[in-house]
Amino acid sequence: MSNSIAQFSTANPQQVATDTVQQLKFQLYPDTSVMLPIEQITEVLKFQLVQIMPIPQMPSWVMGVYNWRGDILWMVDLGQLIGLDSWYQYQHDRSSSTAIVLAPNRQSRQPQIHLGLVVARVDDLENLKPQEIQAAVDAQTNSRLNSFLQGYWLKPQGEMVLALDGKEIAAAMPTANL
Repeated sequence: MSNSIAQFSTANPQQVATDTVQQLKFQLYPDTSVMLPIEQITEVLKFQLVQIMPIPQMPSWVMGVYNWRGDILWMVDLGQLIGLDSWYQYQHDRSSSTAIVLAPNRQSRQPQIHLGLVVARVDDLENLKPQEIQAAVDAQTNSRLNSFLQGYWLKPQGEMVLALDGKEIAAAMPTANL
């Protein structure tokens, strides 16, 4: 079924050193870098689009469901959800796709919803200090994006990486309260 390429440990995955946090950096499109806290991620998997079962009467950013370890994994076009372009507009190789399995409440007693965030490519893990994430105050930023954005991180080379909040992404799912 899934060709899992990475799984993340639940043994204190956030803390690398006492003052840094780990973030998984990935690409939505060739020019859009994004990151999520590693503590909100279960694994990264490869899948084929034909393995997704479309569900009628869902928002356009819900691609459908996927059988993940015998559980339902809601597959989400992350770019479209957060108010950017659809993943379909940029993805050229459709034989194999990448999803980040998001489980934002895995360290709490709240019910779990697992989402597969479909992305262009996973880059690497970044260790940074929480204060390095700048608050997003740009009035020109897309208002839909703002609801999912914790801020941004400027890498020393000048690259800007958007820092998303996995809990807000999960809260956007229409079925999250079922």
